[in-house]
Amino acid sequence: MIRFEDVSVTYDGAPEPTVRDVDFEVPEGELVLLVGPSGVGKSTILGAVSGLVPHFTGGTLRGRVTVAGRDTRTHKPRELADVVGTVGQDPLSHFVTDTVEDELAYGMESLGLPPAVMRRRVEETLDLLGLAPLRDRPLATLSGGQQQRVAIGSVLTPHPRVLVLDEPTSALDPAAAEEVLAVLQRLVHDLGTTVLMAEHRLERVIQYADQVALLPALGEAPVFGTPAEMMAVSPVYPPVVDLGRLAGWSPLPLTVRNARRQAGPLRDRLAAQAPAAADGETGPQVHRARRFARRERPTPAAAPHLAEVTALSVRRAHVRALTHIDLTVRPGETIALMGRNGAGKSTLLNTLVGLVEPSAGTVHVGGARPHRTAPRDLVRRAGLVPQEPRDLLYADTVAAECRAADQDAGAAPGTCRALVDDLLPGVTDDTHPRDLSEGQRLALALAVVLAARPPLLLLDEPTRGLDYAAKARLVRLLRELAATGHAIMLATHGVELAAELAHRVVLLAEGEVIADGPAADVITSSPSFAPQVSKILAPQRWLTVAEVRKALS
Repeated sequence: MIRFEDVSVTYDGAPEPTVRDVDFEVPEGELVLLVGPSGVGKSTILGAVSGLVPHFTGGTLRGRVTVAGRDTRTHKPRELADVVGTVGQDPLSHFVTDTVEDELAYGMESLGLPPAVMRRRVEETLDLLGLAPLRDRPLATLSGGQQQRVAIGSVLTPHPRVLVLDEPTSALDPAAAEEVLAVLQRLVHDLGTTVLMAEHRLERVIQYADQVALLPALGEAPVFGTPAEMMAVSPVYPPVVDLGRLAGWSPLPLTVRNARRQAGPLRDRLAAQAPAAADGETGPQVHRARRFARRERPTPAAAPHLAEVTALSVRRAHVRALTHIDLTVRPGETIALMGRNGAGKSTLLNTLVGLVEPSAGTVHVGGARPHRTAPRDLVRRAGLVPQEPRDLLYADTVAAECRAADQDAGAAPGTCRALVDDLLPGVTDDTHPRDLSEGQRLALALAVVLAARPPLLLLDEPTRGLDYAAKARLVRLLRELAATGHAIMLATHGVELAAELAHRVVLLAEGEVIADGPAADVITSSPSFAPQVSKILAPQRWLTVAEVRKALS
């Protein structure tokens, strides 16, 4: 169905090809997963299938890409639209209408399908993706995850034979991601749809893949094989594979269920080696308490709060986004905001930086009321890295962005650039931000915000588009900031990130706080938000592979 024949792509001005020697075939009715570190060309390969590369992006494509027998060099994207449905990393850039229902219908209208067929398919898709309650909502009022579901739905309604998906679950909560992946699996198994997908959250998708195409590094030829074969050699892998490698399991498990079947001896080793506490705590609780004690900056009970939210309610476009929120944030604290899409996480972060005005209640950040404080003053109290990093990036080069960030923050020249080097090794000064991958743009936006070293750092889905190595660098940086007294609040659907980083988890539902407590207590009590290691080693309460590795050493 999809055939790459010795394909290389070189963008204008680039000294070397972004991808080279790509030669593989995706049979009809299979789901193939593209994996590899950030910036190695996964989006370029996906774009070559839809015709966006090179017709829209420019550059030179050598070799041949065919989809259902059509050569993408001689067929423009509009001439492939009846065969290929594409969802990119940024759903907003794909929308052409104003409401959910209109967006679902637009692709079918473009293909001239009969109104009765359009109506039936819209209703089916609304039900499949849980969008029925949102059918009349303006797209601009949806959360990032809701927008992502609409974008996926808009390419499903025309019933394309091929789906090309770039990070399709990056903004989805765990339950919504499972629903979307189950729909994709049904299309593959029952209708013979062919799916080519890139996704960094491998813990969500690896078990659904028939084959894996691994791009080891920029410009290197991809390696093709089964998921088990590729995970044994891949530089990026989910926690279940990491734990399997540590324990020496063979074959390597790809699912929690298979890992639990092999985990008995490992549980016994951990139970025998982990010391018991005098007060009855189990081994993992003791290790975790010691780990948090080492990394958490001691904060006197009388220390002033960096942020204080009291009885906060917010209404947006006739929707009650937040209801009676009470929350305090202390220096040195790392808080993970979690909850399903549309729960109010982004609204809460936006309220803390003055982008949203409270409808009731009060918000204080560093003693100031954010929505009444000048941005120049507020930036020294709190900084927000939004879901869409392009909202912060306006210069033509990485160097210009960094110079502007240093000037705006009153920081020493080179401060932002040093952060970029730490988060994005190898990105040159003259690179245009639009030429970066979504994960790389996110890291650049983070560096821009961190140049001011705000006491309160807010991050909205900070790991979208980041591979595991980039996430590890981010975790290291955020831990260093927390250790020096910065407070960090991140809205995330990444349960593994919360397990690795957060001291405290605040769980939101329908705009209300339904849980607020230590990370280990909140996330392990939820089937949806528990990390893979916690599920595998239950009833013992381990959260991360790093904890297990340290206990065994």
